[in-house]
Amino acid sequence: MDCWCWGSNQQPSGHRARSLTSSPQLPLLKALRGLDHKSALIARQGLLSLPQHTNCLTPLSPTEAVDLSDSYQFGDEENGLGGNIDDKINGNWISAPAGTVHEARLKAKAKRRLRKNSSRDSGRGDSLSDNGDAVRSAAPPTSPKGRVLDRRSRLGKGRGLPKKGGAGGKGVWGTPGEVYDEEEVDVRDPNYDEDQESCVYETVVLPLDEEAFTKTVTPIVQEYFEHGDANEVAELLGELNLSSMRSDVPLLAVSLALESKASHRELTSRLLSWLCGRVLTRSDIENAFHKLLRELPDLVLDTPTAPQLVGQFIARAVTDQILTKNYIEGYKGRVDCEHARAALDRAAVLLKMSREAGLRIDNLWGSGGGQRPVNQLIKEVNLLLQEYVLSGDTVEAERCLRELEVPHFHHEFVYEAIVMVLESKGDKTLQMILKLLKSLFDSSVITVDQMRRGYERVYMDIVDINIDVPCAYSILEHFVDKSFSTGVIDAKLRDLCPCRWAFGRKRLRPQL
Repeated sequence: MDCWCWGSNQQPSGHRARSLTSSPQLPLLKALRGLDHKSALIARQGLLSLPQHTNCLTPLSPTEAVDLSDSYQFGDEENGLGGNIDDKINGNWISAPAGTVHEARLKAKAKRRLRKNSSRDSGRGDSLSDNGDAVRSAAPPTSPKGRVLDRRSRLGKGRGLPKKGGAGGKGVWGTPGEVYDEEEVDVRDPNYDEDQESCVYETVVLPLDEEAFTKTVTPIVQEYFEHGDANEVAELLGELNLSSMRSDVPLLAVSLALESKASHRELTSRLLSWLCGRVLTRSDIENAFHKLLRELPDLVLDTPTAPQLVGQFIARAVTDQILTKNYIEGYKGRVDCEHARAALDRAAVLLKMSREAGLRIDNLWGSGGGQRPVNQLIKEVNLLLQEYVLSGDTVEAERCLRELEVPHFHHEFVYEAIVMVLESKGDKTLQMILKLLKSLFDSSVITVDQMRRGYERVYMDIVDINIDVPCAYSILEHFVDKSFSTGVIDAKLRDLCPCRWAFGRKRLRPQL
């Protein structure tokens, strides 16, 4: 079936068409252009059923015929048509007022514009106003990714608001700001159980076996040696189900401390005192030392001084009142192991000295390097240097310096050593101090930075030292030259040595 368009300039072959301008149906056709799709289709069927003797039809493609209902107005369509317009519905011609047709045309135009805008960008909040015009919100266009995640309707319907008030879609638990209350149990629920209301849920921690205990507690104790926070250790142990292995905590801590430094042993004694009454009981501490005395033969293989050290731990525990005073007396005549007997004898002697001679057992191990006062460290450094000058044993001096555990304070050792050289008489002290500094520098006990800082401190205080030692400048210059020749300092540090009559030193370098 051929389709025809009114007013086309093309003519079908074998037919002759007259101009549409002379057709009497022109006003009716122009009015029908503003109708919706259904009305235009009905009108088109009625018009196409006219007799062909009018000879005012031209062929039209099917696509153009379908788009006829969505075409825009021309000419006087925008101004509206006066009077009534006849339309044919179901074979009956009816008359419709021009105002009704004009309103239908405006609404159809607004709907077409809204559908095009909604399909182009669903993120724009387009909606219809009360008078039928399209209203666009101020929201900026969203990105392609934002359009994918947009929850607003893409069908061009509604006001452009999110679906279900923003509470719809996958992974959404209600509207923003909604607070969920505790769900009450419904008695009429088929799955309702009376015992469900009185049920109490608790976290069950399985007890540790021997292997798991060692892997779990050993890192805790080793980390404690670094930070020294006993409260953190107590919290970590409280989270574990130690059950019958509580007495193994002091045993493991003391065993690790025997192979560590004196400062770690002091920390271990403080840890046992802190844990007693919080995580451990007195009976746990007594059982731990009882196991420790029985394992002394094996501990001696790794730590030859284990009996003396265990005896000091026992004496410190009695002083801290985590062991009873009758603990040592309970082993009299019941110990066959010589190592255990030596440990108990050491503890008894220390306790007797504390009662009669006023020995402070609480400071038995001494305090850690950084925890001691500066004045106390300076006194220990001076005692170390004086003992070395008397004995001349560089190995013992190095061991004592390491036991101080103050590598950040070695510049004080270098400073006190040079001041001792400046205040001494004769060349013997100079040679011995130079030998000691050379040995400590070669063994990396004293670093380059600490050595440089010690020499620079002497350079800064040489004016005050010269008041007490008149020849301090000449002795210092001689000592600095010797230090450079032995490789203790470099040329740059040697050139910084102050001179008595000038602010700097001028050295003649050989010309190459």
